[in-house]
Amino acid sequence: MRVVLIHPAGSNWIPGEVDVSTVVNRLAPIGLLSLAAYLERENHETVVFDGSGPYAPTGLERQVRKILAMEPDLVGFSATTSSFPDAVDFAQAIKSARPETLTVVGGVHASAMGAVLLERFASVDFLVLGEGEETLRELASGMSPSGIRGLAYREAGRATTTPARPVIEDLDALPFPAYRRLEGFPKRYHLPLFQSPATPGATLVTSRGCTYGCSYCDRSVYGRMFRSNSAAYIYGHMEHLRRDFGVRHVTIYDDLFTMNRERVVELCEALVERPLGISFNCALRVGHADEEMLRLLKRAGLWMVSLGIETGDPDLLERLKPGLTIDRVRETVDRIRRTGLKVKGLFMAGLPGETPETLRRTSDLTISLGLDEMNLAKFTPFPGAPLWGEIGKDPGFVEDWRLMNCLNFTYVPQGFASKEELQRCYAAAVKRFYDDPAWRRRFVGRAWACRHSFGIFLRNLPALLRARRHFDPDTV
Repeated sequence: MRVVLIHPAGSNWIPGEVDVSTVVNRLAPIGLLSLAAYLERENHETVVFDGSGPYAPTGLERQVRKILAMEPDLVGFSATTSSFPDAVDFAQAIKSARPETLTVVGGVHASAMGAVLLERFASVDFLVLGEGEETLRELASGMSPSGIRGLAYREAGRATTTPARPVIEDLDALPFPAYRRLEGFPKRYHLPLFQSPATPGATLVTSRGCTYGCSYCDRSVYGRMFRSNSAAYIYGHMEHLRRDFGVRHVTIYDDLFTMNRERVVELCEALVERPLGISFNCALRVGHADEEMLRLLKRAGLWMVSLGIETGDPDLLERLKPGLTIDRVRETVDRIRRTGLKVKGLFMAGLPGETPETLRRTSDLTISLGLDEMNLAKFTPFPGAPLWGEIGKDPGFVEDWRLMNCLNFTYVPQGFASKEELQRCYAAAVKRFYDDPAWRRRFVGRAWACRHSFGIFLRNLPALLRARRHFDPDTV
């Protein structure tokens, strides 16, 4: 079967503002590339189309024409909440021109919402619920939908769901992602600007699932059971990227990269003993990295650590991440900085219970920690997250899927008089961080290490300056 896997661009910016999302970073759709590799191993002809890719035509009509020219038997979409409407538009256009083509949507939104989506969107034939490798393979092989686990489909005109599919326990049994199927990889893709010391870059995901239950996080696809690739598999994956694509830096997007200490130590020792010429970034959970491990990670090539801190207000932090304290955050950041690693803090604004005062505390914390980088996302309630049941009925929430991308406020906590006040407080926190003289001094040294980013930055400087207005409280 000829399968086309599509990463819809979706609504990934702010309405009315200059879209610089692919300027700031353009990441390879690693999940689709992994599905493509799995299907190819089963002898299915597979194409990957990235709607945000460097060579993708602009506009839905032109993109659909390109896909139809491939004469697909099955078109699969991996969609977040904000990109799901784009996937539906794609499916409708493809169905209108080629009705016999099967349309399949997977990803976190489909897994969280389930079969109800089939009742609302006639152009979607199937939903893959949970992990997609085996479900999509069986569907592409012509199996009867009723016998495929982890699938939602229509039977006699009514949406129905098959039993859940067990998770893949041995992730090492999966092939490396089919990077060669991605037009422009790796040179026309890039990691976030000024956050990696070498180029070209790539992303890795070396585990699935998370044992924690943060109230804002959706675990619909991978669940709460932690599974991971072995150290040998990860080393082989990095070696493949270095040897075959010239990749010199990778960012590991695991939620719990250091959960299994033995795995991390084994990987680091391999990278020290048999260097690949690759540096890397990763995310750590507060309290999950002692000084010995951090020193070993640095020797292995770790450059920047991301920490999910979320808020500087102690009461909000306890509600979001029970047991985590501001003191533990400070201890972890100090420990990382003593090791000589760079630290990026991940925060959210507009959380349930947020007020101008709590957001100010978050701003105070971002300054006092001495971070090298900061990301202040706009809290977005997602279907499947524990908070969804509470937020979904709140009059301060507007369920506009296209805007639910952590870049727009679709929910306004009761502590704010209006969305405009929330936006002004948010913009003030962002501006304050980047206007801080101490941060600017740190940035000068980091920018020189990341000087390959200057080319992209300068080529797009007018657009970046226009987009900057959104983060200025005086222009909100």
